[in-house]
Amino acid sequence: MGLLKLLAFDADDLAVISAHVQDARVETGDIVWRQSEKRLVIGLYRQDWEQTLSGEPVAGRLVAALRFDRVLACKSRNIDTAVPDTALELIGIEFHPSDEPPGGSAVLMFSKGGMLRLDVECIECALTDLGPDDLGVSDADAADRDGDLGGLA
Repeated sequence: MGLLKLLAFDADDLAVISAHVQDARVETGDIVWRQSEKRLVIGLYRQDWEQTLSGEPVAGRLVAALRFDRVLACKSRNIDTAVPDTALELIGIEFHPSDEPPGGSAVLMFSKGGMLRLDVECIECALTDLGPDDLGVSDADAADRDGDLGGLA
């Protein structure tokens, strides 16, 4: 299969993107909040679920970018952005609509209780694969380097 480029404009679309980024590895230094542009961009290593489902013996990872636009506020819990090489594991993304549609909050949930809450005008999200992980960053490599995937205290 080719590289994915998915767009989300509603909660159902966002659920599809969430499924594709499940178990993605993220380093805190790859989370970029551009407040003046109302944009959050996250570089990640996502599981190649298509390869896994095709029966390949060794699942690969893809380098990808996850982008949220029209973000009014970005708040974090249990994520130390001062340590840029802290490894996180993205569990999934949920959307909680506000009382005034189409706005609401997109919540990115990470292992060990880490969270990002994005207050958005509306859902405008993109997941773009950039290519295979040629450097071979795997869960085993991350565990050896960090001692504990997730790195949250």
